[in-house]
Amino acid sequence: MSVIARQGFKYSIIGYLGFLLGTVSAIFIFPYDVKFYGKLRYIMPMAEIILPIVVFGISYSNVKFFFSTKNDGKHQNLLSLSLVAVCINFLIFIGGFFLAAYLFPELKVTKLWKMKLIILPLVLVLALSTVFNKYISNYKRIVVPNILDNFLPKIANLGAFCLFFFLAFQEKIAFYFFFGMFVLGLIAYYFYTNKLEKFTPDFSTNYFKKDKLYKQIFNYSFYGFLGNIGTYIALRIDNVMIGDYLGFQENGVYSTLLAIISLISIPSMGLYAISAPLINEHLELKEYEELDVFHKKTSLTLFFLGLVLFSCICVGFPFLTSLMQNGELFKQAEPVIWILGISTLFDLATGFNGYIISLSKFYRYSTFVMAILAVLTITLNLYFIKNTSLGLLGIAIATAISLTLFNIIKIIFNYTKFKVQPFTIEMIYAAIIGTLGIAVAVMLPDFKNNFVNLVYKPSLVLVFFLIGNYFLKIFPLEKYLNKSFLKSIIKF
Repeated sequence: MSVIARQGFKYSIIGYLGFLLGTVSAIFIFPYDVKFYGKLRYIMPMAEIILPIVVFGISYSNVKFFFSTKNDGKHQNLLSLSLVAVCINFLIFIGGFFLAAYLFPELKVTKLWKMKLIILPLVLVLALSTVFNKYISNYKRIVVPNILDNFLPKIANLGAFCLFFFLAFQEKIAFYFFFGMFVLGLIAYYFYTNKLEKFTPDFSTNYFKKDKLYKQIFNYSFYGFLGNIGTYIALRIDNVMIGDYLGFQENGVYSTLLAIISLISIPSMGLYAISAPLINEHLELKEYEELDVFHKKTSLTLFFLGLVLFSCICVGFPFLTSLMQNGELFKQAEPVIWILGISTLFDLATGFNGYIISLSKFYRYSTFVMAILAVLTITLNLYFIKNTSLGLLGIAIATAISLTLFNIIKIIFNYTKFKVQPFTIEMIYAAIIGTLGIAVAVMLPDFKNNFVNLVYKPSLVLVFFLIGNYFLKIFPLEKYLNKSFLKSIIKF
């Protein structure tokens, strides 16, 4: 088995285990104290929004310019100066932050200011870790970085929560543990980098002054910064704005619902990574018809599997809340599940739209669209928070609108440039089956035991999908249930 195959297989296992740990914790552990969980879910997203400002795209330059600098024996020089640049950027940001607080005293009443002693140091640790993460990827090693990047935050959340709630430690101690896990991760990054190749810091600037290489690095880093900050704002701003405007308890509820609905994205975890090389090949060879066929097949697969999971969640969620601590809080927010779920389904139905753009010669367009998404998300969230009384439902609607418009823009762009689009008639058949399955499951009587209902209702939906798929041939299920396919997985 090749290095890439081994790393990819291990990467997938770690990814799914991390996802499972995070989801189970969000459903059965964190609801014991929704407010404290809301604080944890405020700290990390806020740090991640600030993160691109401090990193400034420098991490991407450690990939882009790795091989050229390695040929000259200066790749560790690039890494060393990148780490210094991140530290300098952090000091500049800190100076700007406190200057802003001096000029605008209202900043001192925000939750960011009150929690600055954990958020700001966390930004520096994450920034340095990000540089190491990208640098290590040049050695085709993705498993250890995935553990540190994906698994570690979930352990930090779970450990901090258990210390505070179950072991009755002070909140401050729990936050120290949370921060300490990321410091441990940074130390692990350093030692793993040193294991791959003995790291000898080199802070000389002569090499980068030659032929003004530093200008190329700056320009590339700046582009990475623009794309990265748009992505982080678009994906993390919900938790920050809920924490600031609605409260930490509401943030905890929203984060739990988000964890539940993210289950429907499980099928996409591996498929996107596998698809990228094929997309790139079709684009390079200008095989747009083949790309269109591939696009439709993968989009249908993601939509169908996501729809099955979403339908099961919809009919089972009311009974799941009865088994959760503080379940009534989550049951009241059930419409959020429907809004976020439907918008996520549409996102799955559009497939790898973003990959087509980012892997094509129009890759700069991704940055422009992501910036639009970030601005639109913030604007809509503010509107629904300040002008309506919808609360979390308003946040969900704002997210759904911005995500849907984002996908529509990408669909139009890809169809205009490459004549590819993701939709098929089979998607309509699948939607009809899902709607009928949900309707029948909801109308049928409930048992007195909620655990029985939690099993029985989703099972009924699954039967509907199996029968409907058997007659309409939407998804080639038989291909994935035969002995040869199962043996190939075990062998791999």
